[in-house]
Amino acid sequence: MANKAIKYRIYPNAEQKVLLAKTFGCCRFIWNTMLNDKNEYYKANKSMLKNTPAQYKKDYPFLCEVDSLALANVQIQLQNTFTRFFDKVCSYPNFKSKHRAKKSYTTSFVNGNINVYDNYVKLPKLKKVKAKIHRTAPSDWIIKSATVSQSGSGRYYVSVLYEYEETVVPITPTKEKVIGLDYSTPNLYVDSNGNSPTEKLKYYKLSAEKLSKEQRKLSKKVFGSNNWIKQKQKVNKIHCKIANQRNDSLQKISTAIAKQYDVVAIEDISIKEQIQSKKYKNYRKSTLDNGWHNFTTMLDYKLKERGKQLIKIDKYYPSSQICSCCGYTNPLLKEDSVRKWVCPSCGVVHNRDTNSAINIKNEGIRILGIA
Repeated sequence: MANKAIKYRIYPNAEQKVLLAKTFGCCRFIWNTMLNDKNEYYKANKSMLKNTPAQYKKDYPFLCEVDSLALANVQIQLQNTFTRFFDKVCSYPNFKSKHRAKKSYTTSFVNGNINVYDNYVKLPKLKKVKAKIHRTAPSDWIIKSATVSQSGSGRYYVSVLYEYEETVVPITPTKEKVIGLDYSTPNLYVDSNGNSPTEKLKYYKLSAEKLSKEQRKLSKKVFGSNNWIKQKQKVNKIHCKIANQRNDSLQKISTAIAKQYDVVAIEDISIKEQIQSKKYKNYRKSTLDNGWHNFTTMLDYKLKERGKQLIKIDKYYPSSQICSCCGYTNPLLKEDSVRKWVCPSCGVVHNRDTNSAINIKNEGIRILGIA
C-alpha cells in the first residue's frame, strides 16, 4: 500500500473561519500544555507522563467546541516527536507560538466524516466547505486523514491523504535514458547534455526590493498590534508568492525530466553545509532561492511512481576534476573559479559544469551496472 495527498484550496465562510481559528488555537494549547506537564512530571519523577487530551476537557471546557480527532492527533504527533528525539533523529520538542505564520491541524477519517465533492470538501465540525477541486482521486483510493492549514498570507488549504494499492512496474534502464545533473547556483543544474532550465529561478531576487520595503514598514509597527498584524500579512503574502512561483517551476522541470529519462544521477550534496560554509558566503541567498533540495525530493518521488530511479553519487566523488573523455584527474581544479579547462592528457576543452554532469552520469551507469 502507498499514500498520496491531494491539496485543495478552501474558502470557509465567516462562521467556519471562527471555528478554524478555535481549532488551531486549541491544538496549539493542547500541545503546549501536554508538553509542559510531561516536562514537569519528568523533573519530579524521572519518568514519562502518559497524558491525553481528554483529561484536560474538564478543566478547559472550550476544548469540547472543536474536533476531538484533531486534538487526538496532537497527542500522536507529540509522542512521535519524542520517539524521534530518543532515536536522535530530531531535537527536543518545542513549545508552539501563536505568532507562527502557518497554522494547521490534522483530523482522521471516521465513518465518512471526510469527503471530496464537485465544489466543496466535507470536514468534521466544519461540514461543507467551499473548495477549488482541481483533481479528484480514483474511486478505489481510501481517505485516511485531512490536514487543514492557513498560510501566512491568510489563505486556507486542506490536504487529503489517500491510501491506495501501488502497482509500479520497474523499468530496465538503458544508457540512452540516463542523465546526469550537476548542481549550479545560478541555473539550478547543468545536465550531461550541456543544458540548463530555461527559467531562471531567482524569484526571491525579483521580489527583494518590494519585500524590503514592506519589512521596513513592519519594523515601525508596535509588535502584536492590529496594524502590525495587517502589515505582517502583507510581508507573508510576498513570501508565499515567491514560494508558489518557485514550487510551480520546480514541479514543471522535475516532471519533464521524470517523463523523459529512466535514471537521473545527481551528487549527494548538503545544501545546509554549503550555506554554512564561509567559502560560499556570497552565494547563500542564491543557493536558497533555487530550491535544489525541493527539486531533488520531487524528482525522487516522481521517478519512483514511474518505476524509475534517482541515483545519488558520493559527495566526495571528484566529478569536476576528472576528464570525461580520457579519465585523467586534474588536481588543479579544486577552486570553483576555474570554469573552463584544457585536459593536459588528451587536449579536450571542457566546460566545468557540463564535464562534471557527464562524469556524474557515467558514475551512475557504473553503479547500476548498465551495459
